[in-house]
Amino acid sequence: MTPEASSASAAADAAPEAPGRLRRAITGPLLFAFILGDVLGAGVYALMGVLSEQVGGLLWAPLLLALALAMLTAGSYAELVTKYPRAGGAAVFAERAFRSPLVSFLVGFSMLAAGVTSAAGLSIAFAGDYFSTFVDLPVPLVALLFLAVVAALNARGIRESMGANLVMTIIELSGLVIVVVVVAVFVAGGGGDPSRTLEAPAGSGVAGAVLAGAIIAFYSFVGFETSANVIEEVKQPTRTYPRALFGALITAGAVYVLVGLASAAALPSEELSESSGPLLAVVEATGIGVPSAVFSLIALIAVANGALLTMIMSSRLAYGMAEQGLLPSALSRVLPKRRTPWVAILVTTIAAMLLALIGDLATLAETVVLLLLFVFLSANVAVLVLRRDRVEHEHFRVWTFVPVLGIASCVLLLTQQRGMVWLFAAVLLAVGGLLYAVARWGARRARA
Repeated sequence: MTPEASSASAAADAAPEAPGRLRRAITGPLLFAFILGDVLGAGVYALMGVLSEQVGGLLWAPLLLALALAMLTAGSYAELVTKYPRAGGAAVFAERAFRSPLVSFLVGFSMLAAGVTSAAGLSIAFAGDYFSTFVDLPVPLVALLFLAVVAALNARGIRESMGANLVMTIIELSGLVIVVVVVAVFVAGGGGDPSRTLEAPAGSGVAGAVLAGAIIAFYSFVGFETSANVIEEVKQPTRTYPRALFGALITAGAVYVLVGLASAAALPSEELSESSGPLLAVVEATGIGVPSAVFSLIALIAVANGALLTMIMSSRLAYGMAEQGLLPSALSRVLPKRRTPWVAILVTTIAAMLLALIGDLATLAETVVLLLLFVFLSANVAVLVLRRDRVEHEHFRVWTFVPVLGIASCVLLLTQQRGMVWLFAAVLLAVGGLLYAVARWGARRARA
């Protein structure tokens, strides 16, 4: 991957903010933490049990494959985001590549719907067993209150939200480090069985099992795409964004692989797959005293961090699409002092609350993956289409074979989705279609 240079880079990075627009407050370390925190979400705390059903002790293999697939699309994002550094992300890329407001809307709204749906699912996860370890309250009530708190923090400002994300990312990462360290001590003392890390599942081919596992593992790497929607608030985006993006994905992948190796070494796959809290089961198997409440708290922080970052993305994406005229213009309103998109925050929060009340965690999670695969497919195609479009500032340029392979990987994963998930996604997009019609009607009235 190589940078494509031209003379206007410094001017582009140092351009003054337009009055009333978003403030550039995100530094490189904060962006790295943003992406890492969004990728290292709550899924990994339940992932190993599900993966062990598919691949036995080869937990590290599908995680590596999923990382490779995610890096393909990340390469396309690095080029597009630095080439067109505007809030709106995938919708902006689709508009430029396909010159169709409808296509741009479908891509952008797929990502917006995925973000809101993900936040709804995370609110349910937050309100479940981990929360009941401390306080036993009705799940719907806790989920709604949780989303309200996330919205309040989001509305305070991107810098405050990023500061909270940095703290929560460190905490959730520390939980995964604890797993790796205690298992290392356990194995060094003669416990566990490291040879299990090479055990394939019984009754199935290794290649097929790893591919099936990679489809599951891929969910743990989504989240990096949300960073495209805060690019207008990133300092020196041309240099900062690619480094933060690739660094965060590689860091997450390394942590996942180490956790996978530790999980397989500490517990047989049969026991791991039966646990609803597999990482807690791994730590308990070592006999090293880590209180169960500690892991419950870390899991809650991981979920909260993922929800905060997802809602930051969703509100900024709604704001960007409203700026383009793809959603009603009211969504582009910002608070005069905080300069945060308060209407977009309010609307996306209400939508997440409704989904949390009517959906279940499994369906919501699968719908997120399906919607994001359409977004990723569009981004990979857009890179190739927009190669003929020249810009005056420096931007990252990815090797051509990367988006080609990215397209193939998206198509492969799309073929694995259930019919019910396709139906659920279609309903969400139909709602978006109504909003698009309202926005177009409003635009015509304004011109009349």
